[in-house]
Amino acid sequence: MEVSIIALPLLASIISGFFGKFIGDRNSEIVTSLLVTISAMLSAIVFYNVIVNQYQDNIIIATWINSGTLDVNWSMKIDTLSAVMLVVVTSISSLVHIYSIGYMSHDPHKSRFMAYLSLFTFAMLMLVTSDNFIQLFFGWEGVGLCSYFLIGFWFKKETANYAAIKAFLVNRVGDFGFALGIFLIFYLFGTVNYSEVFELIPTIKEKDLSFLGFEVNAIDLICLLLFVGAMGKSAQIFLHTWLPDAMEGPTPVSALIHAATMVTAGVFLVVRCSPIYEYSDLALNIITIVGMSTAFFAATVALVQTDIKKIIAYSTCSQLGYMFFAAGVGAYNVAMFHLFTHAFFKALLFLGSGSVIHALKDEQDINNMGGIWKKLPYTYVLMIIGTLALTGFPLLSGFYSKDAIIEFAYLSGKTTGFYAAGVGVFTAFLTSIYSWRLIFKTFHGEYNNKEIKIEDTHESPLVMIIPLILLAIGAIFAGFIFKELFISESGINNFWRESIFFLKPLSSDHPPLWFLLLTPVLVTMSIPLAYYLFVKNKNLPNQIANVNKPLYQFLLNKWYFDEIYDVIFVKPCKISGLFLWKFFDIKLIDGFGPDGISGMIKKFSIKANKFQSGYIYQYAFIMLLGFSALLTFLIVK
Repeated sequence: MEVSIIALPLLASIISGFFGKFIGDRNSEIVTSLLVTISAMLSAIVFYNVIVNQYQDNIIIATWINSGTLDVNWSMKIDTLSAVMLVVVTSISSLVHIYSIGYMSHDPHKSRFMAYLSLFTFAMLMLVTSDNFIQLFFGWEGVGLCSYFLIGFWFKKETANYAAIKAFLVNRVGDFGFALGIFLIFYLFGTVNYSEVFELIPTIKEKDLSFLGFEVNAIDLICLLLFVGAMGKSAQIFLHTWLPDAMEGPTPVSALIHAATMVTAGVFLVVRCSPIYEYSDLALNIITIVGMSTAFFAATVALVQTDIKKIIAYSTCSQLGYMFFAAGVGAYNVAMFHLFTHAFFKALLFLGSGSVIHALKDEQDINNMGGIWKKLPYTYVLMIIGTLALTGFPLLSGFYSKDAIIEFAYLSGKTTGFYAAGVGVFTAFLTSIYSWRLIFKTFHGEYNNKEIKIEDTHESPLVMIIPLILLAIGAIFAGFIFKELFISESGINNFWRESIFFLKPLSSDHPPLWFLLLTPVLVTMSIPLAYYLFVKNKNLPNQIANVNKPLYQFLLNKWYFDEIYDVIFVKPCKISGLFLWKFFDIKLIDGFGPDGISGMIKKFSIKANKFQSGYIYQYAFIMLLGFSALLTFLIVK
C-alpha cells in the first residue's frame, strides 16, 4: 500500500504524458485525477495508522547505489513527519488535479499539463519519504525540474520562459550549497542514511574544519550548507526572487507549488534534520533571523502589489518565514503545524483567485476588478474563509498555528526569538491589511474593468468550486482538530515520537495575557481599517503613497532586489558571456578548431587539385620518381 502512494502519481504521469494523444485529453484528466486521489486516500490510511496504531516502517523498494562505502537504498521512510507530508502533498495535489479539469478546459495541451502535475507530485513524495540524503536530493532536484516545466508551461509567453529560467537558476544557487552539505556529511561519516548520520552527530560536536580560510565547527557548517538549500526552495530572503515570477504559470501550478510541494521542501528539510540542528545554536539563530526578515519583507511588499496572484505569492513567502523562525527557536512541531494548516488556506486562496481570473478572462490586476461579489458568491465566501484563516482570525486554522509560533518564539528564552515574536505580531497586522485589501478591491466597490462587462462574468463550474469547498473545511477546522496532536506536550512524545528531535524540551509556560490577546486584537481591528482605506475612502491610500513616494517606490520595486542582482550578477554574466562567445568561441575555438581545420583542408585540396591534370604520362613519371626513391632508400639501408 505504501509503495502505491508514490507509484500511482508516477503511473499517472506516464499514462498522460506518453499516451495522452491516444487516450484523449478528457481521459488523461480522469486518469491522473483518479490515481492521485487514490494516492491521497491511501495516505490518509497511513496517517490514521501512524496516529492510532503508532505505525512506522522503513520499506526498501530496491538497492540503488552500492559503491565502496556508499550504500544507498531506494526506500520509503514512514514515520509521523513523512505521514503528515504525505497527507498534505497528496490531498492538495488531488484537489488541484480536479480543479485543473475546469480551469484548463480551453487549453490545447491539457494532457501534458496533467502529466507535469502528477510528475511534480511524485517528485515531492520521493523527497518526503526518503530515508537518506541522496534520495532526498533526487526528489529535491525532481521538484525543481518539474517547477521549470510548469512555470514555463505557456512557453510561447516570453515572461513565462523568463520566470521558469529564473526559478531554475536561483534554485541552483541553493542546491549547490545543499549538495556541498551532503558531500560534507558523507566525508565526515561515510554514510548518507538518516539514522546513521543522526546517531553519529554528537561525536563531532567539538570537531572543527577549515572552510574558505576559516575554522568552522563541523556541525555548524553542515547546518548552514543544508539551510542554503532550504532558503532556495522555500524562497527565503536573498533567494526569494523566483517566487513572485513563478506566477506566470497556470494558477493550479501556483496553488500546488505554494501550498503543498516545492516551497515546503525547505521547511521539511530543516525539521527532518532536527537531530543535526539541535547541536548548532549558530545555525538556529541564523534561521530565526532569516525567517523573521523574510516574513516582514514579504508582508511589506504585498501591501502595494496589484497582481492578485503576486499578493498571495508574497503572503506565501511571509508565512514560510514564520515556519522558519519557528524552527529556528526549536519549535519544529509548531513549524510543521503551520505548514499543515497553511496548505489548506493557501491552496484555497490561490484556487479562489484562479476562479476570479477565470471569470474575468485572465485579468489579474485588482485595480481592474471590484464589485463582483454578487456575480461570484461562492468564490467570494470561500476566499473570505481563506483570508480569515491566513490572517489568523480567532478560531480558524491559521489562528492556532500562527499564534503558537509567536508564543513559542516569545518563550524560547533567546534574544532572536523575542525579536522574532515582535516581528511576527507586526507582520500579522500587515498580513491582515494586505489580505483584506485584496478582498475589498477584488469584490467590493465599483466595477473597474473596461474590457469585460460585469454581465459577462460568471461563477466557476462545479468542478472548480468543489475543491474550494473541501479546502475551506480544512481552513476552518484543521487547526482546532489537530492542535493537541501537533503542538501539545503529550503530542511531542506520543505523536511525533522519534521523527523530531528535541535536545532541550520546549517551554510549557504561557505568555502574559496581554501578549496572547495582542495578535487577535490587531487582526480584528485591521478589518474595519482596511474597509475604510480601500472601500470608503479609496483616495486615502493614494494620498499616503504620494506623500511617502520614496518608500512607496521602494516597496513597489520589491526592495530593489531584482535590480541589485541584475547589476551584480545578470549584466556581468551577459557581458562576459558575449565576450567569451565572440572571442574565445568564434575566434579561438572555431578559428583554430573546426573552421581552421576545414579552411586548411580546403586550401590544401585546391593546391592538390592542380596535380590532377588527367595525363597518364605525368602520373607514370610521378610513380617512377616514387619507386626510384623507395629503391634508393632500401639500397642505402
